[in-house]
Amino acid sequence: MDLQGVVSFTDYFVICTGSSDRMLNALADGVSDELRQKYQIKTRPQGAAEAGWVIVDCGNVILHVFAAEQRAYYNLEELWREGKTLLKLQ
Repeated sequence: MDLQGVVSFTDYFVICTGSSDRMLNALADGVSDELRQKYQIKTRPQGAAEAGWVIVDCGNVILHVFAAEQRAYYNLEELWREGKTLLKLQ
């Protein structure tokens, strides 16, 4: 989701859903590892997979990894509807 000009704290949200706590952690850790190895960007996932939401702050991009229930509840796409959805995969 492109949030440039909408918010001051980031340019993009990447929002995804995992089907288990293990998957939420794997997605967050995988992104963090790749950014560190390929681009020397240090990140630290925050939140708890057991709570259904993990965030990885990458600076200009914030990754939100949700369990399905939490994603539906928080509905970030609607909350930040001023932003532009760039790609949606299901």
